Amino acid sequence: MKLVRVLLVAVACVLPFAFQARAQTAPAYTLKIASVAPEGTPWAEGITTFKKQAESQTAGKLAIRPFLGGILGDENETVSQCARGQIQGVGASTGAIASIVPELNVLELPYLFRNEAEADYILDTVILSTVEQALRAKGLVLGFWSENGYRSFGTGYGFVKSPADLAGHKMRSQESPAHLAMYRAFGAQPVPIAVTEVLTSLQTGVIDGYDNTPLFADAAQWTSATKYYSLTQHIYQPAAIIYNKAWFDALPEDLQKAALSPRTGLMQQMRKEIRALTPLLIDNFKYKKVQVYALSAAEKASFDAPAKKARDEYLKTAGPAANALYTKIVTGLAEYRKTHP
Repeated sequence: MKLVRVLLVAVACVLPFAFQARAQTAPAYTLKIASVAPEGTPWAEGITTFKKQAESQTAGKLAIRPFLGGILGDENETVSQCARGQIQGVGASTGAIASIVPELNVLELPYLFRNEAEADYILDTVILSTVEQALRAKGLVLGFWSENGYRSFGTGYGFVKSPADLAGHKMRSQESPAHLAMYRAFGAQPVPIAVTEVLTSLQTGVIDGYDNTPLFADAAQWTSATKYYSLTQHIYQPAAIIYNKAWFDALPEDLQKAALSPRTGLMQQMRKEIRALTPLLIDNFKYKKVQVYALSAAEKASFDAPAKKARDEYLKTAGPAANALYTKIVTGLAEYRKTHP
């Protein structure tokens, strides 16, 4: 009995310290972050890397809980959840973020950037502060950029070598006025459908095709219902990690720095990995019985006039903020192209 009493006393002395140690290591803040990107994609791996880095930098004070594969909803839904504070973060395309910050639809206009270097320059330098202000005005904070990449057309009926090949066809459109304007200008019938419904719609013939990147088309298994993929590369689509502003502003300064830290390394790494993977995915399409066609310069040029028509149609009703952002981008590109012809 004497031994039992000694052990009980020892346990009573140790338990408060154990609870104290647990309390000290328990996360003070949690970042629930949603993405439609499935496991195994560069996006999922990037978020996992961000989780490891941020939790290490903050000594566990910030816990990051990723919700991948669209389990919390499609892009528009999760962006809305983030704005309302139901979740603290989301990784989404600018097309989806534009459902809350409409002027970001400008970045979705067809043939806006000639290459990724132009896009990086505009996003990282020319419009960064403008985008940050626009997001904050809607209760959001820009964490860091990533990308979806260059979108091209996938169909079940044939290659898209010119706008004539889209005429009359039902094409899945992202729920964005810029995308809708593009499809109308190209002669197609746009059908706005959430990401989570596209595969079934392809399989049942509700739509004849879609546009998206090789990365996303493969990850979402849309290639299983695709016979032809045409490398029109008509939209360079940025993406971003964004946070709920009220949650972010309540973070201590060191945790805010950790949440923004990917801007100096991980952001470039994610872009690099996505870009390196794209040609490998395209080459692998043949094993999925998807035929791929690379357009000639002349064939791409056939989209120039309708692309301008789409930009003009969108900007006519987009409002002052969108037009100001577009002007800033066009001016920045003109300056950039003087030294990067």
